[in-house]
This record gives sequence, structure tokens and C-alpha cells, in this order.
Amino acid sequence: MADTELLSGKLLYEFRTMQAMVEIYCKAHHPLKPSQGVCLQCSEFLSYANTRLDRCPYGQDKPTCNKCPVHCYKPHMKQRAREIMMYAGPRMLLPHPIFAIKHLLAERKPAPGLPPERVSNRHLRKLKQS
Repeated sequence: MADTELLSGKLLYEFRTMQAMVEIYCKAHHPLKPSQGVCLQCSEFLSYANTRLDRCPYGQDKPTCNKCPVHCYKPHMKQRAREIMMYAGPRMLLPHPIFAIKHLLAERKPAPGLPPERVSNRHLRKLKQS
């Protein structure tokens, strides 16, 4: 997925964690041949998640989704993310122990206050570059 080139640092790590969860979920719910990776439906969800991460107003200070005061996912995608995370979360420990432990530790951190209005990660990157 070429879109991940836009992400870096913590946001890229968040995306890779989500990608691992989607792979676990897809393997159990949408059986494909092992070489095919994830199905089209799950691939579209990952692309959506990547876009949402890229536009996160918190940038590299992003909290975990369940602690975040900003609801950036559309309702149907939020429900889909919840399904994926509830299924894959408990199953992450064996195939991806570092992702699982880091995510659990990140959930213990308090959520930051509301970000400035009409700001996205892209705006923050441009401000830092100038």
C-alpha cells in the first residue's frame, strides 16, 4: 500500500498495528488463499484507516482510538473498526506481541485535550517544515 509513505513515526506504527489486526480478522472471516493477503473489503478499510491517520489533528501525539475525543471515522467505519479490534485485539498477543503490548500501554495514557479546530496532521507537517 503506497499510501503508508505519508505516515511516519507513531502514526505509521498505529497503521501497522491496525494492519496486523485486519489481517487476523480477515483470515478468520474472509478466507482467501494465504498468498492473497487481505480481501478487497478489508483492503478498502485499511486505506480508509490510513487516510484517517494521515489527517489526524493530533499528529504524532495521537491517543488510542477508544480514548480519543475526536470521532474521525464515519459511523459505519467506526463500527467496522470496533468489530475488527474486538475480534483481533485478544488474538494479537501470540502473532504480534510487541504491537499488542505497546497498544495496551498506550491505552493507559490519558487522552490529550481537544486539538485546534480545522487542523490535520498534514497541516502540522507543513508548519514544521517551514
